[in-house]
Amino acid sequence: MPSGERVGVSVDDQLPLTLDQAIEMALKNNNNIDASRNDAQISDISLDGARGAYDPLLISESYYERLTTPTASLIGGAVNGSVTQTRWFGSGGVTGLSPYAGGNYAAVFNSSRTTTSNTNSFLNPQFPSSLVLSYTQPLWRNRRIDSTRRSIEIAKKNINISDSQLRLQAIGVVNSVEQAYWDLVFALRNQQVQVENLRQAKEQFDSNRRQVERGVLAPIELVAANAQISTFEQDVFQGQEAITRAENTLKTLLLPDRTAAEWSRALMPVTPIGLNVPQIGLEIAVNEALKNRPEIAQLQTVAEINSIDQDFFRNQTKPQIDLVGSYTLQGLAGTETPAAINPATGLSRVPPNLVGGYFSSLGNLAAVDYPSFRVGVTVSLPWGNRIAKANLARSQVESNRIANDRAQIEQIIVAEVRNALQALRSAESRLASATDARVADEELYASEQRQFRAGTSTFYLVLQRQTDLALSRARELQARTDLNKAISEFQRSIGNTLGANSVTVSK
Repeated sequence: MPSGERVGVSVDDQLPLTLDQAIEMALKNNNNIDASRNDAQISDISLDGARGAYDPLLISESYYERLTTPTASLIGGAVNGSVTQTRWFGSGGVTGLSPYAGGNYAAVFNSSRTTTSNTNSFLNPQFPSSLVLSYTQPLWRNRRIDSTRRSIEIAKKNINISDSQLRLQAIGVVNSVEQAYWDLVFALRNQQVQVENLRQAKEQFDSNRRQVERGVLAPIELVAANAQISTFEQDVFQGQEAITRAENTLKTLLLPDRTAAEWSRALMPVTPIGLNVPQIGLEIAVNEALKNRPEIAQLQTVAEINSIDQDFFRNQTKPQIDLVGSYTLQGLAGTETPAAINPATGLSRVPPNLVGGYFSSLGNLAAVDYPSFRVGVTVSLPWGNRIAKANLARSQVESNRIANDRAQIEQIIVAEVRNALQALRSAESRLASATDARVADEELYASEQRQFRAGTSTFYLVLQRQTDLALSRARELQARTDLNKAISEFQRSIGNTLGANSVTVSK
């Protein structure tokens, strides 16, 4: 018998492999799956980053300044024709966007220490302080949606797109592994059939040789039997090549790189061929496909993103009308100067609560003795507003394009489901016919052998029956493999590949 050695692998070191194990290895090691999973993680990070627009912004400012102003007035309190003022200033606060109705807020505290050469100043140094609270609320444009909320909603939808892409990639990998796995099963079993055909041919040759030695057959029959052996040997060699090709195809799907130890081991599929053919009608299959296929989910999400864009750009065509409000508290304190004393009465012209240091100023602020507030409306209307109108028109045209793409994808999916269902039914029928043909050819071959041994048939007819039996065995194996591949393709067409193989996609 021909040697069973194959290039690059040790036939004696076999790796038993179930279909589930093959799928798990492929999903674990596939680089495209890793890339899709990274995209899904990036989408999550992008959503978190978009929400970061609502993070409060802490602000602080401090500086020292000295101002000298020329003054040519008696009441200006000038010394040598100028007034010099020094100030230590500090400010701190928080500003940010409100996640509700598009408003923005600010709270800022200011304080300083000011000294002056102005001889008319009543307090020197003095410590002014203030606390300013403000809020701006859009009343029309940016009230229901603004650029920040648009970015957040789109980021949420992008997560769905990334998930759909990950599912689509996983479905493709699983389907490819199933096809390659059953191709290897066929190649190995077909090789067994070819070896069995060769064994039978050798047995027939030995039988013919004994009959030639007894003078029952002519020596030429040995030549015919030997030619049959040579033919079947060629089939065995071709089978070895088919096994190597199928095995290498499967390994490229399963293994991370060429350094993996499994490259030198012979794969041995051990999952039995299952013939649980899905019994489902066309209408149900189409509905399942339109509900489960990631392509439809992805297009649906794209349409939802377009709807968000339309809402935003439509909102941007409206006038900008904002309600603005602010509330300010002030404090002041300082050290009295001689100018603060009334020469006529000898009493201070500065209220007692304003005399003191920095903390006195803060006390005046906290006492809310000097409040002020402002409420108003600001209106902004770009003349023509062509940018917003153009963006809205473009998003509306994009909506039509998405609808056309979906209609085309749905047509393709329906065609794929029909083709897959037809292939499934045809493969099931072909397997039944191939099995019947193989049983019949076995009976015919056995009958022809009996007739040949009885002298009522010729060796040519025996060879013909043997060849027919070899072909019918190969066709039955091929039909059985095609049925398994058709089941896999049908599950892919209706979007049930992951569910049928108990695969859960996670990021």
